[in-house]
Amino acid sequence: MPNIAITGAGSGLGRALALKYAKNGYNVFLLGRSDTKLHMVQNEILQDGGKAEIVLCDVSEPASVSIAFQQIGELDVFINNAGIGIFGPVDDYTVEDVESTLNTNVKGTILTVQSALPLIRKSSGRILTIISTAGLRGKVNESIYCASKFAVKGFTESLQKEWENESISITAVYMGGMNTPFWKGSAHVKDASGLKGPEVVAEQIYSEDNGRNEIVIDK
Repeated sequence: MPNIAITGAGSGLGRALALKYAKNGYNVFLLGRSDTKLHMVQNEILQDGGKAEIVLCDVSEPASVSIAFQQIGELDVFINNAGIGIFGPVDDYTVEDVESTLNTNVKGTILTVQSALPLIRKSSGRILTIISTAGLRGKVNESIYCASKFAVKGFTESLQKEWENESISITAVYMGGMNTPFWKGSAHVKDASGLKGPEVVAEQIYSEDNGRNEIVIDK
């Protein structure tokens, strides 16, 4: 049974990906900060006959990331999904807003990929980075979020070149907004009900997860 680790697995797209891969025979390591949310996802998977383990991890903390991947041991696929978004005019962002966005979305991506890499090399496996279309073009009131996602795009494309002669791969995943708790507490998207559900996005990611350079769900 192949092993997959997913960050931000307690809700939204992370949860949907965990359920999808578990249903297709993967042992899923659920990484996140909320023990309660992760247990809910784990219970869903177990009740459906799948396998899942909880690994508490704050992707912005080097020690937390290092310990998390030491617990995993063997890994075939890593999906870097954890991310946050703080939205509004650039004049309104505080230093804390900037730091928390960059710490989770950029630093968190780099730290988790670094820790997953020895395990992925051992299995000749795959890494997927969830970037969003905010990594492809600028958007109104999303300047800091877009800056973080452009950084992840550059990081991912650089690793594709760095690893082109290796038996491992890293895929950039671009999708638009989804109807998930991501928007909770934000006035940026007042009604997310018209957006794609995370299950639809997870289905496409799973079906196209073959080591390709890009998965584009929304242009």
